[in-house]
Amino acid sequence: MWDLSFLGATGTVTGSKYRVRSGSAQLMVDCGLYQGVKQLRLRNRKPPPLDVAQLDALVLSHAHIDHSGYLPALVRDGYDGPVYCTPATRALCEILLPDAGRIQEEDAEYANRKRFSKHHPALPLYTEEDAERALERLVPLDFGEELTLGDLRVELRPAGHILGAASVAIRRGGRCLVLSGDVGRSDDLLMPPPTPPGRADWIVCESTYGDRVHAKQDPIEAIGKLLRETLERSGMLLIPSFAVGRAQTVLYCLHQAFQRGLAPEVPIYLNSPMATSVTALYRRFASLHRLDRAECEEVFDSVHYVRSTEESKELSQRGTFPGVIVSASGMATGGRVLHHLKTLAPDARNTILLPGFQAEGTRGDALASGAKAIKIHGGYVPVEARVVQFDTLSAHADQTALMDWVQACEGEPRAVYLTHGNPRASDTLRRLLQERMRAAISTPEYRDEVELD
Repeated sequence: MWDLSFLGATGTVTGSKYRVRSGSAQLMVDCGLYQGVKQLRLRNRKPPPLDVAQLDALVLSHAHIDHSGYLPALVRDGYDGPVYCTPATRALCEILLPDAGRIQEEDAEYANRKRFSKHHPALPLYTEEDAERALERLVPLDFGEELTLGDLRVELRPAGHILGAASVAIRRGGRCLVLSGDVGRSDDLLMPPPTPPGRADWIVCESTYGDRVHAKQDPIEAIGKLLRETLERSGMLLIPSFAVGRAQTVLYCLHQAFQRGLAPEVPIYLNSPMATSVTALYRRFASLHRLDRAECEEVFDSVHYVRSTEESKELSQRGTFPGVIVSASGMATGGRVLHHLKTLAPDARNTILLPGFQAEGTRGDALASGAKAIKIHGGYVPVEARVVQFDTLSAHADQTALMDWVQACEGEPRAVYLTHGNPRASDTLRRLLQERMRAAISTPEYRDEVELD
């Protein structure tokens, strides 16, 4: 007998954490940070409901913070086992996790200096030093390589989505559990399509876009048109973007828009040290994406990389001028993009492009919902700029593609568990899959546990 516990990403799109436990091994899959509404973020301040001393290993599906971002806290609080992931995921975590710790330290310091936190003093969830210690636990595991943990056999399979992203197949005896991680798109501009789940008795599948189908529009034409309209107003285009995957896709789209003559060529500023470092990995892991070496150079060498804090401040203080700023974070939850929002959001000439899903409770969600003002650094900033949200740049499979991925399973699974989605998205996908499959389809709740046999 073995069991599966849902310790995160239930009823929300963040905080992915699962535990798989058998008679001879205990494994945690993903160790994500909660983002969004305060009720969820408060969970980050509490240890996950498991005994870390009993864990034999941890496996990361990919490096996005909602799947890896709690790892420094887990290691700080006592986890001292290996953390298995693909080499590209390891390389990305080496960039993302210290940056996350550094941002949290900076945000806490800023809150204390400006005295707008309710906590005295405001403390970071973890530090850059905590993140560096967590990186020492990472052990590379190639796609297709089998890992043995007691009576469990673990294999990582390409999931598309971002560099190194994997679905996780866990076998025990003749049975197999597959956890999707984040499922990529078959038509992604940069990443190859995800590998189907293969034979599986149980599937855990993300459902971020379980209630939506991506618009059938050319993202390059859409961005080109939006930029042209913004420049005609003498405005700037600000794009809050995830540093991993999204930022590089945005840069590709802007380059192609210029190549097609869809908008006047203007300077592009990538104001994210993390995104700058990630972009370099597209050359290092060239076999994992669609661009060849020449295309990488064309797309990425024409960008102005804003590296230092001084350069970032100077760019923010310049106000409106013809150009594009791509800056993290993707849901405007923190980072340098907040300073650009404070400068650019009050000006109606400018455009804010949200290139993907915005989790409930984030500033990005408030902007997408038409908020007239957003709270930044303890004060409210009026929003007069045009705000546009594109789903066409999402690296997640949409409703149709998620259904196709689950139904590509070899043989009918016993059960499908839908996680990593808002309640409406997960339940919509549940109902549609239940109409097409004999398997039991459900949306687990936080701390639910199911027996696998």
